[in-house]
Amino acid sequence: MHKTTLYTTIVIVVFAMMTSCTPDPNSPGFEYMPDMYRSPAIEAYIDYGEDPYYVTEEVAVAQRNTKSARKPVAGTIAFKGDEKAFALPYSYPNTPDGYELAGKENHSPLPTTTKNIEAGALNFGLMCTHCHGEIGKGDGAISKNGHIMGIPDFATKLKDLPEGKMYHTLIYGKGLMGSHASQISPKGLWQIIQYVKVLQNGGDMPSFDEDGVAVINETENNN
Repeated sequence: MHKTTLYTTIVIVVFAMMTSCTPDPNSPGFEYMPDMYRSPAIEAYIDYGEDPYYVTEEVAVAQRNTKSARKPVAGTIAFKGDEKAFALPYSYPNTPDGYELAGKENHSPLPTTTKNIEAGALNFGLMCTHCHGEIGKGDGAISKNGHIMGIPDFATKLKDLPEGKMYHTLIYGKGLMGSHASQISPKGLWQIIQYVKVLQNGGDMPSFDEDGVAVINETENNN
């Protein structure tokens, strides 16, 4: 058994030495798994295909010359289903003038419904209560701990804050409040605003018509 193992080892070593030898002084010899120590250069949007060792060089070259993906046309905006309104770029700049203009011009594309208000309440509870408190009084845990003082109450100081200014603040952040654009979708931001508008009204839900859509005074929130 010992002799068999010894002979097998000798054969392997001799075979490895022979395959590593070559008359060409510039040849590295036979390479075992070269990608492990010499990684190939990779270009974006190129399909490099299968290993030519398995599919022949001709097939591999054809695969490499076939693009696996293409860049979208300039100005393309991705969206799914009927949510195109929430995929459009936000056009107001992060400036004082942009903030004021958003307050006058930017309005929610969402109908005010119980479902949207409830979805907004859920996100408000997850993302906003640590500062604004459970019912928007500005008495969240961060305020109680003394880290941020003077957070305004939605039902008093911010009672007349327009929805466009709220959305602008959620997109860019304002003062000590950071942007939430990367954590919550545009639709989710508008749903939060629907719930905040309930808090602005002292927690009272709006009246709904027979189709379940809120009856809202069109002249409100124009400050």
